[in-house]
Amino acid sequence: MKNIFITENLTAKHAKTKRKVRKGIKLSALCVTFALFAVMLTSCNEKKAEESHEEEKSTTEVVLTTSQYNTVGIETGIVEDRNLNKIIKANGYTTVPPQNSAEVSTLIGGTVKDIYVLEGTFVNKGKVLATIQNLEVIEMQEDYHSATANVEYLQLEYNRQKTLSDENVNPRKTFQEVKAKLAAERARAQAAKNKLDALHVSTKGTTSVVPIVSPINGYVGKINIAKGAFANTGVSLFEVVDNSQMHLDLNVYEKDLGSISIGQVIDFVLTNQSNKSIKGKIFGVNKSFSNESKTVAVHAKIDPADAKGLIPGMYVSANINITNATVPALPKDAVVKNADKYFVFIQENEKTEKKYDHAAGEKEEVHEQEVHFKAIEVVPGTTDLGFTEVKFVNEVPANAKIVTKGAFYLLSAMKGGGEHEH
Repeated sequence: MKNIFITENLTAKHAKTKRKVRKGIKLSALCVTFALFAVMLTSCNEKKAEESHEEEKSTTEVVLTTSQYNTVGIETGIVEDRNLNKIIKANGYTTVPPQNSAEVSTLIGGTVKDIYVLEGTFVNKGKVLATIQNLEVIEMQEDYHSATANVEYLQLEYNRQKTLSDENVNPRKTFQEVKAKLAAERARAQAAKNKLDALHVSTKGTTSVVPIVSPINGYVGKINIAKGAFANTGVSLFEVVDNSQMHLDLNVYEKDLGSISIGQVIDFVLTNQSNKSIKGKIFGVNKSFSNESKTVAVHAKIDPADAKGLIPGMYVSANINITNATVPALPKDAVVKNADKYFVFIQENEKTEKKYDHAAGEKEEVHEQEVHFKAIEVVPGTTDLGFTEVKFVNEVPANAKIVTKGAFYLLSAMKGGGEHEH
C-alpha cells in the first residue's frame, strides 16, 4: 500500500515537471517567432527605403556609356557672369503720327471731272489728286472781280474827297461815306479771295473746276470716288499716308508701367514676319488707360531706314529693354523644361568603368566606361543674346560641369527611366 502511494506521488511530480518543460518550450518558440518577425520587418523597411532611394535617384540621374556620350556630342561648361538685358514683353502695331496721315475731302460739293492718281502712288504736298466741277465757283470769282473793281474806283474817290475835305470845300460827311464804302468793298474782295484760295482756285479768269490737292507728302491709300460721281463736302475722297515717320503703339500692362521710361530701347519683330528684328526707342507714354484691359499705350520711334516697307496697322511683338545687369547665365540650350519645372544637367564625376557579371567559364567582354549626370532644378530668368539667366534652387559647386549641348537628349533619357541604353 505504501509503495503504491509513493509510485503515484512520483508520477504526479513527473507530470508536473513535463508540463513546466512544455510551457518553457512554447514560450521559447514564441520569442523566436517574434524575433524573426522583427528581423523581417526591419529588413522590409530597409529594402523599401533603399528602393525608394533608388527610384528617386533614377528619376534625377542619367547614365551614358562612352559611345553614347560621343554619339550625342555632349558638351559641358560652367556658369558665366554675363550682361543680359531685363525685358518687358509687349504687343502692339505700327502707326503714324496724326500729322503724317490725311483724309482728303472737298470744301465744296461737285461732280468729279478727273482723277490723276492710283492707290499706292507717291505724291508731294500740293499735288492735284482730282478735279471737280461746281458753277458756284464762277460766282465767287465774279464777286472777287467786282469787289476789286469797286475798290479801285472807291480808292480814287476816297483820295479826291479827302483833298476836298481837308480844304473844307465839301462836307466831311461825304468823305466819311466814301471811306466806309471803300472799307466794305475791300473786305468783300478779301473774303472772295480767301474762299478761292481755300478751294485752290486762281483769282484770275473764270473757271468752274476745283482741284483736290494733297495736304502732305505721302502715298495715296484708299480712293473713295469715281469719275462722274458727286463729291460731297466732309466726305473722305482720298487717304494719304507719310510712312517716313512710322512709330509703334505698344500696349503695356499696369504692373509694368513703373519700369517704363522715355529713351528705353526696344527690339521688335512683325508678328507675321518674324525673320527680322528692328530697333526703336520710346518717346512717349500715355497718361490714361486705353481700354478695359488696363493697358497703357507706349509710343516708340522707328529709324526711318528701318521703317521702309512698313505700313500702318502691322502687328508687332516687342521686347522693351529695361536694364542691363550682370547675372549668372548659361547657353539657352542648357536649360530644359520637364512638366512645370526647369532643369540643367551636371556631370557628376569622371568616366567610370561599367562592370558586368560573368558566369563561370563565360568569355569576359570588353568593359565600357560610363558617365553620370544629375538633373538640377533651376529658375530661368532673362534670355538675351543666346544666354539665359539661371538661379539654382539648391546650391551647386562653383566649378560644376554643366551640360551646354545635349541636354534635351539627357531629358529624354531621364524620362525613359534613368539609364538610356541603345
